[in-house]
Amino acid sequence: MQKQITITVFPEQEGNLKLIEQKIFESLNKENIRKREHKLNYVFVKKSIDARRGQVKIHLRYNVFIDEEPCDPQTNFLPAWKKADGSATGGVLKSVVIIGSGPAGLFAALRLLESGIKPIIVERGQETHQRKIDIAKISTQKLVNGDSNYCFGEGGAGTFSDGKLYTRSNKRGNINKCLQIFVHFGANPKILTDAHPHIGTEKLPGVINAIKDFIKEMGGEFYFNSRCVDFIKENNAICGAIVQNVLTGEKSEVRGNKVILATGHSANDIYELLARTAPESLEAKTFAMGVRVEHPRSLIDNIQFHGKTEGMAAAEYKLVTQVQERGVYSFCMCPGGFVVPSATAPDQIVVNGMSASGRNSQWSNSAIVVETRPEDIPQEFIQKAKDKGTPVLAGLLYRTWLEQETKTHGQAQKAPCQVLTDFLEHKDSLEIPKTSYTPGIVPSRLDQWLPPQIENRLEQAFKDFDKNMKGFISDQALLIASETRTSTPVRILRDKDTLESVILKGLYPAGEGSGYSGGIVSSAMDGEKCADKIAGLK
Repeated sequence: MQKQITITVFPEQEGNLKLIEQKIFESLNKENIRKREHKLNYVFVKKSIDARRGQVKIHLRYNVFIDEEPCDPQTNFLPAWKKADGSATGGVLKSVVIIGSGPAGLFAALRLLESGIKPIIVERGQETHQRKIDIAKISTQKLVNGDSNYCFGEGGAGTFSDGKLYTRSNKRGNINKCLQIFVHFGANPKILTDAHPHIGTEKLPGVINAIKDFIKEMGGEFYFNSRCVDFIKENNAICGAIVQNVLTGEKSEVRGNKVILATGHSANDIYELLARTAPESLEAKTFAMGVRVEHPRSLIDNIQFHGKTEGMAAAEYKLVTQVQERGVYSFCMCPGGFVVPSATAPDQIVVNGMSASGRNSQWSNSAIVVETRPEDIPQEFIQKAKDKGTPVLAGLLYRTWLEQETKTHGQAQKAPCQVLTDFLEHKDSLEIPKTSYTPGIVPSRLDQWLPPQIENRLEQAFKDFDKNMKGFISDQALLIASETRTSTPVRILRDKDTLESVILKGLYPAGEGSGYSGGIVSSAMDGEKCADKIAGLK
């Protein structure tokens, strides 16, 4: 028999194994399960921190094995990968083209290899070693490479922006299996037990490299610096992609039996391609835009841990409120992290956040964004989209406009910013606190040029947040614009059962770019699901 229990300790007691065992047995005694009457073994499952009600507590969850041998619930999830020869499908499905090498694309490739199907991955960006150089140029030379940046390249947007693995998508797939695969390829085993696991931006590239090398070893192929510019169709079904080398301009064909489209939330050109060729395959959806707020880490730690910060890791927070019938919320909170430049074109400024594995910088930051529904799009962008013959892309045009407008208030990749208290008081920021944003910042009246439906809601939301986190509003807090890539404004419609595009047969939209997932783990599981459908497994 097995039983799951949770015990609570104070931070200074976390390392006291004798006390922990005593609490486990006391908890079991309350349910008339006694050590003297049973053979008891326990395995650690999950850790979470509770800083509510003025006292920091740590909750530790265990699986208790009663009169049976223990097994680790986090292990034994690794699949049996096969050489890519199509043997598991009788040779009928020999190869699948995957456009995009983010978590959806990579995990789809791994899942295809479970059936012996060859994945052919097409990626517009560079491999990580060159991508690091391109990303560094954004800060040092203020140069944005439109194909190799924080969003595009080997591993996708998550590779150089933190590697957060927390998800609520329990129904999408096996989260523990997904985490176990990351551990197998080099991630810290702590991600199996942390309540909010994250790999760290300095470690995730190595994990991604290991996954790529394994896929190649098993017979998969990678085409880097290769942007998808069109699809190949035969017998009324998509069977490949026409790709253009971004360095030489040369075009070529990459063919397979099916195509998984895993291009991420920033591949505007893919949405434009679909809107031109198959407009019925898209629909507008709700997304969010706003700013990134950066505080000194010590301030956030003191608020969250009620001044008892000794020995504690950097504090997290999650905030949400409703303002004028729209949600305003924190997103991608980075404790002990950095604000980073995430534009995908030279005429934009876009910001994001990341943390190293130690989460030990002197700052903590988070996106604070406003829910934006299709009916919230200003009329001028609706009309522009209609004039272009792509009315479903009005939200995409609006998002792009704000990113370009942000650039006009910055300098090169120096981002416009305003002290939080000055934003609320509608005045210039004369003294700017230090920031982690390495390209640099420029004082700007965000309150004057952010769209009113965003600015007005942010104002009220910050006041609401300060009620729950007294001290959140501070002259040490800096707003940096603009945060626009929390999700895509467009969804690529797919059949709910087959996951195939409702219009383009043979095409399987997956991951964040499809509009059906958000974050590394949910995208990885979405890629797996598409691979399963193609292989006929589920």
